[in-house]
This record gives sequence, C-alpha cells and structure tokens, in this order.
Amino acid sequence: MKTLKTLTLSILALGLVFSYAFAAGDIEKGKALFNDARLGGGTTGKSCNSCHPGGAGLGAADQKEFTIMGKKLKGLKEAINFCIGKAMKGKAIDPKSADMEDIIAYVKSLKSNAPPTAAPKKKKIEGC
Repeated sequence: MKTLKTLTLSILALGLVFSYAFAAGDIEKGKALFNDARLGGGTTGKSCNSCHPGGAGLGAADQKEFTIMGKKLKGLKEAINFCIGKAMKGKAIDPKSADMEDIIAYVKSLKSNAPPTAAPKKKKIEGC
C-alpha cells in the first residue's frame, strides 16, 4: 500500500512538472514568430525584431504595465498585441494561444541572455 501511494505521488509530481514545461511556451517557436512579418496578418513587412532587434527596448518582460506611444497597457500580452496592431498593421492574436505563450517565452529568454550593462562613464572635469 505504501508503494502504491509513493508511485501515485511520483506520477502526479512528474505530471505537474511536464505540464508546467509545456505551458511555458516554446522559445524557438517564439523566436520564429518574433521574426515573422506576417504575425497577426501583418501588412507592413515589419516583424517584432524590426523595431526590437535582439530584444532591444523591450524592458522587463515581467512588468505589470507598459506605456507604448502614450497608451498604458496591462501586461506583456497587451503590449505584444498593441505592437502587432500598430507597427505591423495586423490583428491581435489570442492572448490564450500557443503562439502568444511562445512569443512570451522567447521575450523572457532575451532578458536572461542580455549582456550586462556597463556602468556609465564619468565626465572628465576640465583642469583635472
């Protein structure tokens, strides 16, 4: 009986780990979407990477609020859809879709791969 309980708990724990891994999104698919000018039916020939090469200017992917072109947006999903609509002239993608999860996984991966920022250079004071 003890073995059965242990086996059941092990299977349950393993299932939770795998479900989280699949729910987190596919970084490689997200990268492909980030570089796809046709995302959301975009018509400008621009991709996310056109304005944010290598993730430049994206800020913290885990922010709760973004301000883009003077508009306050709640969360990364709204920010992504805003850019698809404005910069790419496409239609918003479903916030619950696998595509959205994949793009978010890629954007979050950029934060972990970002090079450390250099300390600002001090101005040289004349006469010193």
